[in-house]
Amino acid sequence: MKTPVFCGSSVAIVTPFTPDGKVNYEKFHELVDMQIAGGTAAIVVCGTTGESATLNDEEHLALVKDCIDYVNGRVKVIAGSGSNDTMHALYLSQACDGFGADGLLVVTPYYNKTSQRGLVKHYEYLADRVNTPIIVYSVPSRTGMSASVDTLKELSTHPMINGVKDANSNIGGVAATLAACGDELNVWSGNDDETVAMMALGAKGVISVWANVDPRGVADLTAACLRGDFAAAAAMQLKAYALIKSLFIETNPMPVKAAMNMMGIEVGPVRPPLCELLPENEDKLRARLLGYGLIK
Repeated sequence: MKTPVFCGSSVAIVTPFTPDGKVNYEKFHELVDMQIAGGTAAIVVCGTTGESATLNDEEHLALVKDCIDYVNGRVKVIAGSGSNDTMHALYLSQACDGFGADGLLVVTPYYNKTSQRGLVKHYEYLADRVNTPIIVYSVPSRTGMSASVDTLKELSTHPMINGVKDANSNIGGVAATLAACGDELNVWSGNDDETVAMMALGAKGVISVWANVDPRGVADLTAACLRGDFAAAAAMQLKAYALIKSLFIETNPMPVKAAMNMMGIEVGPVRPPLCELLPENEDKLRARLLGYGLIK
C-alpha cells in the first residue's frame, strides 16, 4: 500500500506576473497564504495552470524553490517537472527533488508522444533517479496521449510511482485503473467537474483549478468525500458546476486568471501565446462569479 502524497484538495496554483511580465513573488506568497488559510492540502507549482510552458528553466526552478521555502512544511508542495524530453524531465525532477519537493507531477510526453512501452521506460528512468514520489499526469487534451490501464498497472509496481492525476474525462477508465492497481497506485481527479464521482470510486482528492478562486469550497467538497458524505459533496459539486465550466470557457489558465483579477486578487496577465478573454466571455465569467458570490 502506498501512502498518498496528499489527500483532499490540491491547487494547481497560477503564476502571478507583474505588468512587465516578470514572476511576482510577493503576490505568489499571498496566493500561497490564501490557499493554506482555505484548507488546501497541497500546492502544485509550475503545472499547466502555472504556465510552466512559458517559464524558462531558471524561472521554473526558482519558483519551485521559492514555493518550498515559503511554504516551509505547512502543506505539501508538488512540483511540475515533466517534459517531452526524458533528459530534460530528469534535469527538472532532480532539481526539484533536491529542493525538497514532496511530490513531482510529471506529464506524459507531448508532441513527439511515444508508445505505451516508451511511457513505461520514461517514467521508470525518472523514478530510478529521484527520491521524491512521482505523480503521473495523464491529460490527452494537452498531450495527445494518455497512460493506459496496463501501463499504470506496470508503473504501480515501482516504489517511487505514487499515483496518477487523471484528466482523461473517462470515469470508466478511472474505475478500471483502480480495479487493476488497487492500493499500489493513488488516483487524483484532474478535472474539477468529476471530483465527487472519482472520489466515490476511491480517488484521494483533486488537483484543482477551481481552488484558485475558492479554496475553501474545494477543501470542503473533498473533506465531505473523504468522510463518506457523498450526498453533501454532490450538492457542492452541482452548485459549483456552472462556475467550474466558466473557468474553462477558453483555454486554461486564461479564464481563472481573469476571474482572479475580477475578484481583486490581481495576478496579472497571462504570457503569450495565451491572451485576454473575448469580451463576451469576460461577461459570462463575471456573471458566474457574481452568481456564486465571489464578486459583488
